[in-house]
Amino acid sequence: MAQVIPNSGHEDMIHDAVLDYYGRRLATCSSDKTIKIFEIEGENHRLTETLRGHEGAVWCVSWAHPKYGCILASSSFDGRVFIWREANNSWARIFAFTGHTASVNLLSWSPHESGCLLACASSDGNVSVLEFADNSWSHQIFPAHGIGVNAVSWAPAGVAGSLVSAKPAPGTVRRFVTGGSDNLVKIWEWSPDTKTYTTQATLRGHTDWVRDVAWSPSTLSRSYIASASQDKSVRIWTATPAAPNEWTSTVLNFEAVVWRASWSLSGNVLAVSGGDGKVTLWKENLKGGWEVVREITE
Repeated sequence: MAQVIPNSGHEDMIHDAVLDYYGRRLATCSSDKTIKIFEIEGENHRLTETLRGHEGAVWCVSWAHPKYGCILASSSFDGRVFIWREANNSWARIFAFTGHTASVNLLSWSPHESGCLLACASSDGNVSVLEFADNSWSHQIFPAHGIGVNAVSWAPAGVAGSLVSAKPAPGTVRRFVTGGSDNLVKIWEWSPDTKTYTTQATLRGHTDWVRDVAWSPSTLSRSYIASASQDKSVRIWTATPAAPNEWTSTVLNFEAVVWRASWSLSGNVLAVSGGDGKVTLWKENLKGGWEVVREITE
């Protein structure tokens, strides 16, 4: 059974709703420029806080891993990224990043093994990576997609194939994928030598804006990335441990613009939502093809 919150308290369209790591708190954000925090207990929910400060629609909220405390990030049309923290039942804004000159569309926290890192995708064409270390925030910002960056998603910290390999795996790898209004998907990797993020691969195939990207959390045998596009398709890109920067894609076609793609926690089921109001769940079959296992049209 789906639980419905009939009165969200928001006065305009809701753009994001995210549960925390334990599923006990829900954060929502809206065009009314606010973020709301709900306590979830079984079938019951209670609005506990409204966070204000953004001067435009708030597009995205994202919880950090609990090892870093009760931390929530938010991004807005106003070009700002806020970091909020709850301590002793009181919420406070602990950091504001104002380095972008246009809307910040999506946020993604890195796997906690890599550190406390937040990647931000902006319409100004840049990606920023904020890092909390030694009790202070630092950042890097760099151009990614000329016309604008719509989405960003971190790779799992482990290398694909490391769980099933007899060889010892190298340490954690900092990699993420971005999708842009230039119809491209790009893979970025951190270089400890130059202390910068550089492009490892540029994936071509979409014929319109890439609206979302999602890197599968699975590290079993191959790396999987899903990209959702305005061109009414999702591409599932795969790479093997032997050739980690050589990606091939399978195309899934839809009847409407595709807005979002999201992997299950185990990384083997892909949820896709589009402009027709449908959510479809996809799974890879034994022959390597992808098929719908469920469609939700409520």
